[in-house]
Amino acid sequence: MTKMTLKSVLLGATASVFLLAGLNVQARAEFPEKPVEMTVLFGGTAQTIGQLLADLMSKNMANSVVAVSRTGGGGAVGYSHVQSTPADGYNMVWNSNSVSTSHYRGNMKFNYEAFTPIARVSVETPALAVSADSGWKSLEDMAKAVKAGDSKLKVGISGNGSFTHLTSAALFDKMGIADKVVYVPYGKGKAPVELLAKRVDAAVQWPGQFIPHQQAGKLSILCVTGKDRIPQLKDTPSCAEAGATDLNITMWRGLAAPAGTPADVVAKLQDAAKAAIASDEFQSAADKIGFEASFLPADEFGSLIASDDAAISELMGKLGLKK
Repeated sequence: MTKMTLKSVLLGATASVFLLAGLNVQARAEFPEKPVEMTVLFGGTAQTIGQLLADLMSKNMANSVVAVSRTGGGGAVGYSHVQSTPADGYNMVWNSNSVSTSHYRGNMKFNYEAFTPIARVSVETPALAVSADSGWKSLEDMAKAVKAGDSKLKVGISGNGSFTHLTSAALFDKMGIADKVVYVPYGKGKAPVELLAKRVDAAVQWPGQFIPHQQAGKLSILCVTGKDRIPQLKDTPSCAEAGATDLNITMWRGLAAPAGTPADVVAKLQDAAKAAIASDEFQSAADKIGFEASFLPADEFGSLIASDDAAISELMGKLGLKK
């Protein structure tokens, strides 16, 4: 009786040890235990870069990062989806300055504070392109023709209230032709298609969409909207050089998760993004597509987002785009 009791006690103790060990292993299970979903807000180069980033991050994490396209509303559709998900790190958004333009345009009630910054990944400078047979060789040529003509300039944009809408409005305001412009939303990164089909007269989009068509002699890139020229278009002036005095608009892209995502989870996502950005594959894509790979950690990225939000609010108010 005593032996049986002792044996039972020993077996019970052993089982308890294994049970506790199992619980400890479960408690220490490392993020991510399942795939992480990355919402992509736009098509075109945004989708291309986002997919590459997801693939490269997957190589540096215990589980994969899956890019899922959720376009519409100048980014509002994708932001709204991610904002509504649990703050556990399994949903993040491939975000941009569009978080501010969509908010101030009235497309979504929440602002950038609904998200926890993870890392800035890249910086892109929009470019203004026209059909090669338009006869416009410079920004000044285009502005003069528009001022002298009776019809309005049809300008393609990603969507009403989108970042390309804001950039276009700021550019044409600087050139004194804002009242002679009508905006045509095309959606999903189809600027070259719309220009080549002559459904629009001009478009402001990412250089990577235009460069192959310029090389083929079908489109002309008149200027880029940052204060400096970009390496991929060394012979193309900045719009400020070309007559839009002091114009300086660029777009950052990065990653963010719902507000309240744990700091240790953010750190793992940040580190995976940093490794992806530093890879030869990502650097090569930056050169080919026409963007700058530019990492910023979560804290610095958060400060940049807040600063840009204030600037965008002021600019959209000035241009009458703020609701």
